[in-house]
Amino acid sequence: MAKGFTFKQFHVDDLGCGMPVSTDGVLLGAWAKLQPQGEILDIGTGSGLLALMAAQRTNANAKPHRITALDIDSSAIKAARHNFAHSPWHARLQAEHQDVLAWLTSRPAHSIDTIVCNPPYFNFGEQAQCDKRATARHTDTLDHQALIAAIKTLLTPTGVASFILPEYEGRQFITAANEYGLYCQSLCEIRTTEKKPVGRLLFALTPKSCETEIEQLCIHHQGQYSDAFIALTRHFYLNM
Repeated sequence: MAKGFTFKQFHVDDLGCGMPVSTDGVLLGAWAKLQPQGEILDIGTGSGLLALMAAQRTNANAKPHRITALDIDSSAIKAARHNFAHSPWHARLQAEHQDVLAWLTSRPAHSIDTIVCNPPYFNFGEQAQCDKRATARHTDTLDHQALIAAIKTLLTPTGVASFILPEYEGRQFITAANEYGLYCQSLCEIRTTEKKPVGRLLFALTPKSCETEIEQLCIHHQGQYSDAFIALTRHFYLNM
C-alpha cells in the first residue's frame, strides 16, 4: 500500500522523506501568512506539503503565485516532485535540490514576498532514529542564525516568513530574528488541550517594524477537535 496522506484537493506521498505529514505541517500550511502577490518559497520542503497547501490557498488569485520548494535531501525532492506533478497546480510548483544558502546567491536580494518554513529544532548531539529524520529535525545542517540571515536577505520590504517551532525554540528564534531586523507580526500559541501548556508557536516575521498580534489555539476540546482547529484546517482535511 502506498504511503502517504490524502487531503481534499491533493495527495502527499511522503515515502523516503525525513519527516512525514504531521499536524505541525498542516497547522503551518493552513495558518501561514501568504502575501496577495509575488513568489512563494518553501524552505526544507520535505514531501512538498507546505508548497501544495500554499498552491491550494492561492489558486483563486487573479495571478496565482509561482512556488519554489527547496530541500537538501534528494529523496525528499524526489517525493516533492512526484507530489507536485500529480497535483492540480503542477505548472506553478518547482522543487529544487539545493540548500537555501546556496540558492539565494543566484537570486536578487529582497525578491521573495512569502516564505514558509518548518525548520529543524533539535540541538546538536541529540539523536533521532534514522539519518533522514535526524536531518529533518536537527539544526546541524542549517542553524537558526544562518536561516534568519538568509530570510532577511530574501524577503521584500513588505514580505512575510511564517514558521512553526516548539515553544522554547520559537521564542529563541523570534528574539534572534529581531536582532537581524525581522519583527514578529503574528503569533499563535498552540495547545493540545486547554489544560496543557503551550507546546508549539506559529509565528510570522517581517522586515517592517510592527506590533505583534497574539492569538491562542487549542487543538482538542472535550475529546474532539476544537471548532477553531476545524475552522483553520477544514479546507484541507477530509471529513472536516
